[in-house]
Amino acid sequence: MNLHVCMLKENDCYKAGRTIVPKGVMVHSTGANNPNLRRYVGPDDGLLGESSSRNWNQSGVGACVHAFIGRQKDGTVATYQTLPWTMRGWHSASGPKGSANNTHISFEICEDDLSDETYFRAVYQEAVELTAYLCQRYGLDPKADGVVICHQEGHQRGIASNHADVLHWFPMYGKSMDDFRADVAQAMEEETVTQEQFNKMMEVYLKSRTKLATSDWAKEPLRQAVERGFTDGTSPQGFATRQEVAAMLNAALK
Repeated sequence: MNLHVCMLKENDCYKAGRTIVPKGVMVHSTGANNPNLRRYVGPDDGLLGESSSRNWNQSGVGACVHAFIGRQKDGTVATYQTLPWTMRGWHSASGPKGSANNTHISFEICEDDLSDETYFRAVYQEAVELTAYLCQRYGLDPKADGVVICHQEGHQRGIASNHADVLHWFPMYGKSMDDFRADVAQAMEEETVTQEQFNKMMEVYLKSRTKLATSDWAKEPLRQAVERGFTDGTSPQGFATRQEVAAMLNAALK
């Protein structure tokens, strides 16, 4: 799973600040031909690309999920967490038996035009891994009744509005929600990570940090530090080793 964090703090749902005890995970897809995360998530962290003026990090949107899965600006498929996992989202609306907003963590898969099998396979696997992570974290059994469901299944259960997702898309590529739940369960069983795998994941993570842009609050201090020769200003959000810290301190004390 290629997980990043970009909280939608300007969304009215985030500002409401209500919480839940997670009892399940609800899978959604966006219903629009735009696989780019920047359509929904912002601001740009250096990997997303310039956010759409219609992104969800603003007041008045009327909906909010805990995460989005889609493409970064370089085409890489990633997951962006957009609400704390235990915050009550606005994703399912209600049915005659209540609302999954009160019980389920939610995420949206950014749809393309539904014709690209390679893209589908990539976001499907990312969704499996995200759901496995959430089930592991909150002690949920993905095969138990009503734990891992899609929006359409939520409607059938009377806890969501009448939407088709994701069963208008998954079957096009031979996948059902039963397949999805089984794949999540299998991923949970295979979660043991070797040292080699961990090292590779850490390498990817550290490399991603070097691509992040300077935070607004740090731009002026960084500029001054570069002028004084304390640092070269590259990789502003990369982690510093002790030897690098020692070199910067030595330059500052001269």
